[in-house]
Parts: sequence; structure tokens; C-alpha cells
Amino acid sequence: MEERIPSSSDITQDDKLWAILSWILWIPAIIALLMEDKKNRPFIKYNAVMALAVGIVLSVLIGIISAVTCGIGAITALAWIYPIYLGIKAYQGNWVTVPWLTDFVKTRGWATTP
Repeated sequence: MEERIPSSSDITQDDKLWAILSWILWIPAIIALLMEDKKNRPFIKYNAVMALAVGIVLSVLIGIISAVTCGIGAITALAWIYPIYLGIKAYQGNWVTVPWLTDFVKTRGWATTP
């Protein structure tokens, strides 16, 4: 049986709220992936997984750049802008994509998009 991926009309306000919270904070993303009813909602699961993946990649990049430049203030501030932007797009009901990372997550089967 083929799994039906919901259209944007199937995305609820609750889905959008969990999506933006996942992008802004990691805790809701982890909680969403642990809660059975939330992780069964494709939009919530996709945004939670993508938010965690982006957060991990940004943390590694910030660590490397700050080690090389001996400064973390401006870099950390800039690193928060992109996830907040993606969170806003997700709250608008968009399936956000991150170059390279979205394909990586999808090929691993961690999340799917319509």
C-alpha cells in the first residue's frame, strides 16, 4: 500500500506551531520525534528532523570557524538567522529545503516531503 503524503491543506495550525518551535529550539524537535502522535504527522517529523540536522551542521561549522578565528559572537548571531527564517517559512506551511542537507536526510529515509 502506497503511503499518502499530505498536501499543504492537510497541514494544521498545530503542525505549523511544532514546526516553528523545532526550528527555533531543539527541545521541541526532540520531543516531537518522541511523541507518537507528533512523529506520525509528516510535516512535524520533516521539520523536526531538518531542524536538528541544520542545528548539528551549524554547530560544527561554528565550532570550526570560531576555532580558526578565535571569535564566536558575530558568527553565532548569524547562524541563528537562517533557522529562524526557515521556521517562519515552515509556519507559513511551506516544506522548506536546505541545499544538500534535504537530499541527504531524504536519501537516509529520516523524513519525506510531498
